[in-house]
Amino acid sequence: MKRLVEAIVRMLEDRGETISFMESCTGGYLASHITNVSGSSNVLKVSLVTYSNEYKVKFGVDKVMMEEAGVYSNFTSNEMALKVSEFAKSNWGVGITGQLGIEPSMVYYTIYRDEGNNVEFFDYCILAEGKTREEKKEYIANRLFMNLLEHIVGEWNILIKNREIRRWFFGDKWKTKTV
Repeated sequence: MKRLVEAIVRMLEDRGETISFMESCTGGYLASHITNVSGSSNVLKVSLVTYSNEYKVKFGVDKVMMEEAGVYSNFTSNEMALKVSEFAKSNWGVGITGQLGIEPSMVYYTIYRDEGNNVEFFDYCILAEGKTREEKKEYIANRLFMNLLEHIVGEWNILIKNREIRRWFFGDKWKTKTV
């Protein structure tokens, strides 16, 4: 996952874009991985752990709608991603909610992109695999970061400085072709 997160930070840095997180079930796990990369302070605007519904609401998630749709829903993750991005004035926002202590462990996350006059929401619902909370968080982070990188670059091919094209493959393996 280290290379995956490094690629995300470099891509955002090269584009002059920023990201913010509002995490519930992952408790800051995602932002922690971002901050492990040198230069992450250039791209990470804010990270909020809103484990309680009270703080989701304090940061802008609509309480009535969250109660109607359910805190564990794409409505809530969608609102979390939007509100953290608005709060931080970042280009990208990630909201994540779910239950890791029960089986099945369903997790809902949204990747939000604001390009000025064009905004997009990418909603996901996954079954968190693993026996422990830590294993589940690792699984979730891998899936989310893969999806995030896909949306940052638009496709799997990444044009990087020095005319180098890298293609991402699962499992932290890079296959590189220089053109």
